[in-house]
Formats: sequence, C-alpha cells, structure tokens
Amino acid sequence: MTDKLVKDRNHLSGIKMTNTVNIIDNGLIDIPMLQLLDEDGIQTDKNYALKLDKKTAVNIHYSMEYTRLLDDRMIGSQRQGRISFYLASRGEEAATVASAAALSELDMIMSQYREQGALVYRGYTTDQFMDQMFSNELDPNKGRQMPIHYGDKALNFMTISSPLGTQIPQASGYAYGQKMAGKQAITMCYFGEGAASEGDFHAGLNMAAVLNCPVIFFCRNNGYAISTPAEEQFAGDGIASRGIGYGVRTIRVDGNDVIAVYAATQHAREIALAENCPVLIEAMTYRLAAHSTSDDPSGYRSKDEEAKWQLKDPILRFAKWLDAKGWLDQAALDKFKEDTREQILSSLKRAEKVAINPIEDIIEDVYDTPPWHLQKQLTELKTHIQKYPQHYPKTSGRIK
Repeated sequence: MTDKLVKDRNHLSGIKMTNTVNIIDNGLIDIPMLQLLDEDGIQTDKNYALKLDKKTAVNIHYSMEYTRLLDDRMIGSQRQGRISFYLASRGEEAATVASAAALSELDMIMSQYREQGALVYRGYTTDQFMDQMFSNELDPNKGRQMPIHYGDKALNFMTISSPLGTQIPQASGYAYGQKMAGKQAITMCYFGEGAASEGDFHAGLNMAAVLNCPVIFFCRNNGYAISTPAEEQFAGDGIASRGIGYGVRTIRVDGNDVIAVYAATQHAREIALAENCPVLIEAMTYRLAAHSTSDDPSGYRSKDEEAKWQLKDPILRFAKWLDAKGWLDQAALDKFKEDTREQILSSLKRAEKVAINPIEDIIEDVYDTPPWHLQKQLTELKTHIQKYPQHYPKTSGRIK
C-alpha cells in the first residue's frame, strides 16, 4: 500500500527518505549576495565578463543623479505646501535604475511607489512628473491620484496603486498573458520587503510558480517597512528564502551595487523569458531618506546607523567605478546637474499654475453615461463646496 501511494502521488516523487527525525532550521539556509563592486567602487572580480557598455553605464549614472535632484526638490516643495505628499528614493537609486536598464522597452513594469528612477531611465519627462504631482488638468490621472502615482502606457509602466502589494498578483497575471500571447517580453514587479508581508505577495508568487509566468519579482529590502525594522517583520532569511520555498528561482544582490543589480536583472530576464518562469531578486539596500514626507525616521533609527550607510551611497560608489574606467566626464556631469536643477524648478513653477481638472471628471471614465446616483452625489458635492468655499481651493468647483 505504501509503495503504491509513493508511486501514484507526484508530489512525493523525488523526495529523499530517512528514518531519522531531521528539523531543518534557518541556519542551514545560506543564500549568498552577489556583489561586483566593493564600497570604494572597485570591481571585486577583474575577470567578470560584464555586459555593460559605456553608453548604458553613463545613462544609468545620469538617471540616478536626476532622480536624486528631483527627490530633493520635491521634498522641499512638499515642505512649502506646494504638493501634499512625496516619496524619495535616496539610497535606493541603483536598485531601481540599474534593474530597469537591464530590461527591454517592451517589458511591463509594475511599480510600488519608490521606482521613479525606472521611469526616468525610460524617458519620462520632467513635465510629466510635475503634472502628475500637481494633479493639474494635464495629469493623465485627472487629479484622482496622490502625488507619485505615475503611469505611462507608452513606456509600459503600469499606473501605481496606493494599496500595498496589489501589483504582485497583477504582475503574475499580466506575465501569464504575455506568455499566452507569445510575446518576447516579461513583467518586472517592484515592491519592498514590507509589502512581502501582505497576502498578495504569497498569492502572486505561488500563482507565478505554478503557472510558469515570465515575471521578475524585484524586492527592495531597505531594512524598514516604514518604521518597522526587518527583524520585527520576519525571522527567516530575508525575502529570498521565500522564493525558494515557493519554487521560484532566486537571486540575492547588493542593491547599492549598480553593476551587480544590472547583471542580476539581466540574467533573471534571460531565464524568465527562455524558460517561462518567475525569478525573485532580493536587493539588499537602505533607505537613506524618510519613508515619505509624512515620516520622521529619527524616531526609530539612529544617526550613526544612517552615517554608516551614507558610506555605501550607490551614486558615489558607481561614480568611482566610472572614473576608474575613464567613463566619467566631471565637467559634463556638473553641467547636467546644473541644467537639471533649473529644468525641474522651471517645470514645477509651470505645473502649479496649470488649472486643475473640472470637478465633473470625478464621475467619468467608468460608465459610458454616469448613473443617476453619481450625478446626484456630484450635485451635492458642488452645493457643499459653494456653501463652504473658505475650506476649499478657489478652483475646486471649476465647471466644464
């Protein structure tokens, strides 16, 4: 009877039998971290065949510099009350920009909210950033989203959604559709280690593994889920161990090492596309900025901790490597940064003067004709704004 069960049940095939009680603990799992640049920007393996040309490397560097300049300006703008909210990516630029650089333009990106660097690399313009953050009438979201909820169909960048982790099972489904349609493309799904505590993470990874979906799950493990440190979130070996548990190919990489992130993503994409399977990348990095403009990190981490990670700054680290290769033109970089600051400020001033969307837009784009109950609510909203105009911006009730 026992022999027949083992033979008939596929899930038992290949399992090694033992007559000893073995408990597998966390100490028996040893997942290494890929690192190709040390903290001084020196390549750790001179013989490593890196598939990164000068043009791509310089583009990655400039995209990271642009992202940081954009972040600094928009944090200041939020503090001035010009926008309501912002999320910076200081310290994590290598993880997002270098990974996006290793993709094809045909690959779909599903982002969490700290991947503006990926959009920068794909060519999202300063004006597009500003129109979205100021929720004006040029914003493709029509002002219905919070700032930093970008999306662009032309760039294959799915619009960001506020609820944490929703993009993970969506990425599995989208990648399954890519496979069924025979497309030579994959889906890249970004999220933080905090989002990996959501149920959507487990559903998404299991779905992708079982249905063989060509998707890369890219986890930015920056040490904190807002104010909760990683050791208070989980006891296992990071997020990488979960990929192994779900039968997903897994890579752990130094998330502050541009060339390691680029190489890992490049390799993951090749596997996902060739074998129609998911790959999990855990990028070990650190959030140097606050979680958002609503957060004060001094309440949960020390200045000494931040100072140690400042020394691992991915932009400075990569610049040293570029300089050693003779690929860094400092004069050109300084000019780029100066021009970028001026461009960002100019676009910001332009966007905040653009009119907001007509209030009628709030009930459109779902039904061909808005149903009576939505029209009734719109009328009530207009009446409310007219009754209490002192509590609303002057343009809140703009009529088409």
